[in-house]
Amino acid sequence: MRSAARACTEIDRAQLRRALSAVPTCVTVVSAADGEVPFGLVAGSFVSISLEPPLVGFFVATSSTSWPNMARAGRFAVNVLAAGQDSLCARFARSGGDKFTGVRWIRSALGNPLLPGAVLWIDCWLWETRVLGDHLLVVGRVVTFEEPGSTTGVPLVFHSNDLRALPPEWA
Repeated sequence: MRSAARACTEIDRAQLRRALSAVPTCVTVVSAADGEVPFGLVAGSFVSISLEPPLVGFFVATSSTSWPNMARAGRFAVNVLAAGQDSLCARFARSGGDKFTGVRWIRSALGNPLLPGAVLWIDCWLWETRVLGDHLLVVGRVVTFEEPGSTTGVPLVFHSNDLRALPPEWA
């Protein structure tokens, strides 16, 4: 009988990634401002954690160059992208650089960048971070949220290695 640890090391990472792409995830841009400088990144693994206290979380690679700047702020916003915001997803998914150049945004009550057209904004204080493998679990305490809507009101999802819109009847 093999040990669980040995079995895990034999998993082909590319095959696992392909298999996990069958699980649809909402596409979010997590944003924060360090002073006047806005930062952001795409977090495809966003989750509701608790209603009491109100907690949400997302995962970010430990190699992220954007997250350390955002973490210093001690707060962040989650922008749930709408169908049709594929170009924003591509912009914020790239590594490093000024992702906000030419992007219109407004400041939340906590000072975080909010992207117009998002289906949902969630403003959070940084609650906890925890290293889990090659990612950090970032947990935020929800301070406020708003459903500003969008032209479609349909969230953008990542499924089978592609960006898609949920069917309108699901929204």
